[in-house]
Amino acid sequence: MMTAVKELLLETLDDLGEEELRIFKWFLQQAEILEDFPAIPKSRLEKADKLDTLDLIVQTYNEKSVEVTKKVLTKINRNDLVQSLSNIGSGPKQVVQDVGGISESSKASSASLPHPSTNSSQTEDLLEPQPDPPELIALNRCTLQSHLQDRFMCAQEGWTERMDKKHLDDIYIELSLSYGINVNINIQHEVRQVEMASRQRGGTEQPIQPSDIFTHPSGKNIPVRIVLTSGIAGIGKTFLVHKFILDWAEGRANQDVHLTFPFTFRQLNLLKGRRFCLAELIHKCILETKDIREEDLNDIFTKLQASGNTNYDKSKFKLLFVLDGLDESRLQLNFTDDKNPTIGVTQAVGVEILLTSLIKGELLPSARLWITTRPAAANQIPLDFVDIMTEVRGFTDPQKDEYFRKRFRDEEVCGRILSHVKASRILHIMCHIPVFCWITATVLQDVFKTSDKGELPKTLTELYTEFLMFHIRQTKEKYGTEKTIQYIQALAKLAYHQLEKGNLIFYEKDLKESGIDFNEASVYSGVFTQIFKKERRLKDKDEHKMFSFVHLSIQEFLAAVYVVQSLINKNRNVMVQQQLKFQSVQMLFSKPSIAEVQRMAIDKALKSPDGHFDLFLRFLLGLTLETSQNNLQGLLKQTISTSEANQETVQYIKEKIRENPSPERCINLFHCLNELNDHSLVEEIQQYLSSGSLSTDKLSPAQWSALIFILLSSGKDLDVFDLRKYSASEEGLLRLLPVVKNSNVFFLSGCNLSERSCEALASVLSAQSSSLRELDLSNNNPQDCGVKLLSTGLERPYCRLETLRLSGCKLSWRSCEALASVLSSQSCRLRELDLSNNDLQNLGVKILSAGLMSPCCKLETLRLNVSNLSEGSCEALASVLSSQSCSLRELELSNNNLQDSGVKLLSTGLQSPHCRLKTLRLSGCLVTEEGCGSLASALSSNPSHLSELDLSYNHPGDSGVKLLSTGLEDPQWRLDTLNVDHIGMCWLKTDLRKYACEITLDPNTANRYLSLSEDNRTVTLVRELQSYLYHPERFHHWKQLLCTNGLTDRCYWEVERKGWVSVGATYRGIGRRGKGADCCLGLSDTSWSVCCSRDCYSVFNNNRMAAICTTTSVSDRVAVYLDWHAGSLSFYRVCCDTLIHLHTFSTTFTEPLYPAFGFEYLIRFDSTVSLCQIKEGELPPVDKHHC
Repeated sequence: MMTAVKELLLETLDDLGEEELRIFKWFLQQAEILEDFPAIPKSRLEKADKLDTLDLIVQTYNEKSVEVTKKVLTKINRNDLVQSLSNIGSGPKQVVQDVGGISESSKASSASLPHPSTNSSQTEDLLEPQPDPPELIALNRCTLQSHLQDRFMCAQEGWTERMDKKHLDDIYIELSLSYGINVNINIQHEVRQVEMASRQRGGTEQPIQPSDIFTHPSGKNIPVRIVLTSGIAGIGKTFLVHKFILDWAEGRANQDVHLTFPFTFRQLNLLKGRRFCLAELIHKCILETKDIREEDLNDIFTKLQASGNTNYDKSKFKLLFVLDGLDESRLQLNFTDDKNPTIGVTQAVGVEILLTSLIKGELLPSARLWITTRPAAANQIPLDFVDIMTEVRGFTDPQKDEYFRKRFRDEEVCGRILSHVKASRILHIMCHIPVFCWITATVLQDVFKTSDKGELPKTLTELYTEFLMFHIRQTKEKYGTEKTIQYIQALAKLAYHQLEKGNLIFYEKDLKESGIDFNEASVYSGVFTQIFKKERRLKDKDEHKMFSFVHLSIQEFLAAVYVVQSLINKNRNVMVQQQLKFQSVQMLFSKPSIAEVQRMAIDKALKSPDGHFDLFLRFLLGLTLETSQNNLQGLLKQTISTSEANQETVQYIKEKIRENPSPERCINLFHCLNELNDHSLVEEIQQYLSSGSLSTDKLSPAQWSALIFILLSSGKDLDVFDLRKYSASEEGLLRLLPVVKNSNVFFLSGCNLSERSCEALASVLSAQSSSLRELDLSNNNPQDCGVKLLSTGLERPYCRLETLRLSGCKLSWRSCEALASVLSSQSCRLRELDLSNNDLQNLGVKILSAGLMSPCCKLETLRLNVSNLSEGSCEALASVLSSQSCSLRELELSNNNLQDSGVKLLSTGLQSPHCRLKTLRLSGCLVTEEGCGSLASALSSNPSHLSELDLSYNHPGDSGVKLLSTGLEDPQWRLDTLNVDHIGMCWLKTDLRKYACEITLDPNTANRYLSLSEDNRTVTLVRELQSYLYHPERFHHWKQLLCTNGLTDRCYWEVERKGWVSVGATYRGIGRRGKGADCCLGLSDTSWSVCCSRDCYSVFNNNRMAAICTTTSVSDRVAVYLDWHAGSLSFYRVCCDTLIHLHTFSTTFTEPLYPAFGFEYLIRFDSTVSLCQIKEGELPPVDKHHC
C-alpha cells in the first residue's frame, strides 16, 4: 500500500513547476503553518530534488504523508492535485446505501436541482415525469460538480508554469462561435484558414453562447444528440470546453445535465488496444469520478440502454460526454463495420469499439456528445451521426483589443502594442488565434523593456525569433548557456522529424529519440514550460505522458531552426537525408549550398497536397537572412553570407509563380518573397495601379498572381470590390476568384459574363470561406442557364448572400424556376432581388410567387420594373402579399402594362391583414382614377403598413389624386409619401415610347469633319473640313457633337445609324479642345455611350469598355431611355418593331444629360446618324430576350 502512495506522491510532485516546488519546500520548513506536524529543516530541503523531497516527506510523516502534502498543496493553490490525492487516507465516506437511498445531508442540495423534461405520453417508467431527478444521480452530480469545479476553475495561458495559473473567468474572453462548418474544404494549411477567416469578421451570424451549444439553429425543439465543433489549432476549442464545464459545475448554466464526462483523445490514445466497459473507462480517464461507484454508473447506463429512448430531453438520466481533440486521435474509429453486435454497457471491449458505439448511439442512445476537432479531421465522424456543426472562429477585432487590454493594465504600453499589431497586417491577422495573441504579447512586452531603438518585429519570422530568444535569455540567467542550447537543439530536431511524420502529439519514446529527457529539460530550459506542454490525466506511469507544442506554428518554426542550424553549424542538409534515400550517395556527403536547401524546401512545400510545409518554408527562408542569423546568436556558431543564394532563390520562386500554381500556393510564394525582402513583382503591379495604367489584358500569370496577392494582403477594396476597375471580363473574374471569396460586395455589372462565370460564382457562394453579401451581375449575359447554375450556390447552407442584382441579364420566365427554388430553400438569406429589364412576363412572376410564399423566404425587396408584365402577373403577386409568411416590404413594378385591372387584383393583396408592404412603385403602369379607387379601398382596409406609393407618369385624374391624398391626412393611414408627378392622358400609352421627346442636334458643338442637314436632324462624317464659325463649345479633336436639349426627367429617343457610331449622353461640361479622355464620349466619368459597329455593340464609361453579347444581327436603329431621377440610362436596339435591351447604366445624375454622338477617329464615308420621328400610335412592344 505504501508503495502505491509513494508513486502517487511522486506523480504529484512531478506536476509541480520549479517555482512551485521551491515554494512547496518552503512551506515544509514552517512549523507554525504545518501546525500539528513537524517541520523539515531547511538544510535538508535546500538542495533536495523531487525524489529527495519525497523521501524526506515519507521519512518525516509516514502514514500522514498524504495529509501533509494535501495541506501544503492547498497553500500553493493546487487544489487540482489535492483532489487527486483525496481517495487516499481519510477520504469521503460513501453515503449511498442503495439506488433509492440518500443521506439527509444530501437531500437539501438535491431538492434544488431542476426537473428533467419529460413526455407524459410515454409509458416506460424511465420516461415518466418525475418530481425530482433520481436521488442517486442527484448526489453523484453534486459530488462530480464539486470535483470538476476544482479541476477547471483555474487555467494558464500558453501553458506557462503552474504558478501563473489564474481563475478561468478572469482570463476568459468570449470567442466567436457560429453554426456551420465545411468538413470537405478545410484540409489546407491552417494559416491559410486564419488569413481567410480574418476577412470574414462582421458578418450577419449571431454568435452562439457556450451554454447554448446544444440549441438547434432553427430555434425549434428538434432533438440534438451530437454537436461537432471545429476550429484550427490554438483557436480556443479546449478553453471553450473548460468554460462550459466550469459553468455547469458552478451551477451557472446547463443544469439540465445530470452528469458530465470530459474525455480527451490524448488520454484515450494511451488506452489503445486495451479493453474496458464504459464505467471502467470513465474511472480510468476522469479522476474526478472516483467517488461515483462503478455499480452506480452501470445501473444508470443499463437503464438508458434498455429504455429504447433516443431523445435526450425525454430521458430520466441526462448525460453529456465531451470528447475533446478528435484531430489528435490515434484510434481507428470504424463507422462502416456493421459486423460488431451491439455491446452491453457492462461488457469490456476495445476502446475504439466502445467510442464508436457511443458515437453511433448504440451504447447510450439518449446521451449527448460534444466532439471538438480541427477542421482537417472533422470528416472522421460521418455527418449522419452529427446533429449540429459549429465553428470556433477565434477573436474578432474587438476581442483582440479586449485581450491586450486585459493583459496590459498600463494604457500607454497597451496602446503601443495594439498600434504595432494593427500596423502589421500579418500580425493582426494571426492574432485571430488566441494563442498567437499570447505569443505576441510575450514578445512585444519584452522588446519594449529591452530594445533601446524600439524596433519591433514585423514578420512572423522576426516575431518567433524574438519569442524563442526571450525564453532562452530568461533560462540562461538561471541555469547557464550550455544546457539551454543543448535542449533547444534537441527540441528543434524533434520538431522537424515529427513535422515530417505529420505528428502533432508526441510521447516519451519520441522525445528519447531526439535525445530529450523531459524532466531534466524542463528544469534547464524555460522554453519547455513556455512552448512545450505535458499532459497526464491517467494514473499510469511515465510512458503515458503526452507532449505537444503550444501551436503548430511553433513546431514549424523550430523545424526550420533545425534545418538552418544543421546547415550552418554542421554543414549538413538534413532534408537530403529525408528525401534522397535512393539517389546518389555523393549528394549525401557533398557540401550543401543555401540555395540548394531553399529550393528543396520550396519544392517540398509545393508538392504537399494540403500546404503542410507552407509556414515552415516561410520560416526557413526568413531565417537564412543575415539579420535573422544575428538574432539567433548562441544557437548558430557563425553568420554566413546568403545574399547571393537568396537572389538565386528569389528567381526560382518567380519561376514557380510563372508556372501558375493554385492561387493559395501563389500567395504563399509571395509571402516567401516578402521574407527574403524582395518586392519587385508586387511593386511593379503597384506602380501600374497607382498610375492608373494597369492593362490586365497584358498581364502575365505571375503579374496576375501579384495583383491577387496585393489585393488580399492590403485588404483595400475587399469590402466593396469592383471588377471593372481591373478587368471587366470573364477572364478577369476567373483570375480574381480568390478576391471574390474575400469580398463582401462585388460589382460585376457590364463585364460581359456568361454562364461560365455563374458556375464559378456558384462555387464561391457554396464555400464556407466566402464573405459575399451583395452581388451585382446586372447587364451581363448569363441567360436562364447561367441563373440555374448560380442557384446551386445560392441554395447551399454556407451561402451568405443577401442582395442579388440581375437587371438586364437577358432572362426569361425559365430563370424564375431556379430562383423560386432558391427562395424556398431553408438556408437562403436573400433580402433583395433585382430582376428588372428582363423578359419575365406573367408566367415568370407566377412561378416566382411560389418561392415568395414559402415559409423559408426572407425576401424584403423585389424589383420587377420593365419586365413585360400585364394584369396577369398581379393575381400571383396579390397571393404573395396575402400570404401569412410573406416578408416583402418593397415592390417595384414601374413601367409595366398593368392597367387598372391589374391594380385592382393587386389591391386584394394589399388589403390582406397579412400584407406588410411598405413601399409600392407603380410609375408608368397605365393607372387611372379607377385604379386609384382600388388602392384607396385597400389602404382603408389595411392602413397600417404602406408608407410610400409612387403613381407618377399615370393618369389618376383629380378625383384619383383626391382619394389618395385624403389618406395622407387620415391618422390611421401610414402613407406619408404619395408621388403623383407627371400625370395626364399622355401617359396612358404602353411601353417606353410614351416618354418620347423631341431632340435637335447642336451645330455649335459639331466637329469640323461632321456635316449637318438643314433641319439639324442628321449628321454625317465627311472627309472635308466644314466651314463652321468659331465657337467655344465646338469639339476640336474628337469627331463628336451634342444635342441642344438638357434632359432631367424620363425621356426616350431613337436614332437611325449607319457605320461606326457612338450613341450616348453626357454632362454639358465635357471637354472640347483636348485629346484626353475627359473630352471623349464614354471615356470620362460624366459621359455614357454605346458604340455600334457592323457586327457588335460595346459600352463605355469612365474609360472602361465592355462588349455586349447579342444573339441576333446588329440593328441599324438604337433607342435610348433616360430615367434621370432613378439614375438609369438604358440602351435598346429596335428590331422588327421590338425593343431589345442592350445595357443600363446605373448611377446618380447631378446635372442635366445631353444626348451625344461620336464617330470613329478614322474618316469613313458611310457613318451617319439620323434622329427618328416617333409617330403617334407607333408603340412597339418591349422584349429583353430575342427578336
